[in-house]
Amino acid sequence: MSKEAEIGKKIFENVGGMENVSRIAHCMTRVRLGIRDQDEVNLEGLKKIPGVLGVVEDETLQIIVGPGVVNKVAAAMAEDAGVKIGETINENLDDVKKTGKELVEEKAAATKANMKAKQNNTSGFKRLLKSISNIFVPLIPGFVGAGLIAGIAAILTNNIVAGNLDAGVWTQYVDILTVINKGIFAFLSIYVGINTANEFGGTPVLGGGIAGVTMLTGLAEGHVITNIFTGDPVLAGQGGIIGVLFAVWLMCVLEKSLRKVIPNAIDIIVTPTIVLLVIGLITIFVIMPIAGLISEGLVSAINWTIEVGGVFAGFVLGTLFLPMVMLGLHQVLTPIHVEMIAQTGATLLLPILAMAGGGQVGASIALWIRCRKNKPLVNMIKGGLPVGF
Repeated sequence: MSKEAEIGKKIFENVGGMENVSRIAHCMTRVRLGIRDQDEVNLEGLKKIPGVLGVVEDETLQIIVGPGVVNKVAAAMAEDAGVKIGETINENLDDVKKTGKELVEEKAAATKANMKAKQNNTSGFKRLLKSISNIFVPLIPGFVGAGLIAGIAAILTNNIVAGNLDAGVWTQYVDILTVINKGIFAFLSIYVGINTANEFGGTPVLGGGIAGVTMLTGLAEGHVITNIFTGDPVLAGQGGIIGVLFAVWLMCVLEKSLRKVIPNAIDIIVTPTIVLLVIGLITIFVIMPIAGLISEGLVSAINWTIEVGGVFAGFVLGTLFLPMVMLGLHQVLTPIHVEMIAQTGATLLLPILAMAGGGQVGASIALWIRCRKNKPLVNMIKGGLPVGF
């Protein structure tokens, strides 16, 4: 058992056990615990634990263990409880009172065993799809809102050009809508970087920082960074979302490795510095040029297929899409859509694939009209209608 895990175990013993803790979190120096019954807490015992620097009573019980140590202690405690940091250990307080420590320990053991079994039984490809989903699904509300605002701005612009609206009055409103819209899409790489770091166990702000590197915002006007493969200048955003995903994943691997070997006393200073410097250099000189070739080739291939294949290509893509959704394979297309939007301002692929859902709705309505007396079939049809909305 590691030193940090031992500290976590002794903290549990002095706060009334796992059953008396509702939530585990941490800041830069303190493990923050939600306590169910304050009378069960042994403050003097907590202060005497080797490695504990102090205890603060507030809305949460705060055990000071210092920078570098705190994340490891909190992680060990969360693992023992079978929950993620920030999650509620047990939401049913009545059950806790009835069975106490045994219930919580059984739940923790069952949760850990279940997670391990799922990991062993899940293929690498399925884990990849799940990770992609976890990264991009939280961004969908932003895509929807910003996309609709961009659509409104486009309608107003078209009416201004057509002379239906006074340019002197409405141009400013279009500019305002564009500013709001760009608040999402201009910094999309950073949002993806933060979510990617969360997904792969890294520090979110470092993930956002590495993603920000791809924007080359600190490069002085007129200065260039040379592509070591071609001799051409490295361009801001080169490699797009694909480059960000790989760079931040690599960052997480390096960060977790460093935290295992760097002493706790200097971990908070040394680890992020090394991570940003090393991965930043790799991102600029290796990942951005290579990912740029991949993303440009991918987008060009899709656009070429749509242009050359025409209706037939749309038919094939639409036919394949719903089976992909059934198998969960459609998640792999999300980075492609995002990359197409980043490069061309729109994704032609998504509306073509969406026609598959439209076709499903049309077929469902036709069957509903013709077979309304077939109750089992009607119930099945109801499941096919929501995809159109």
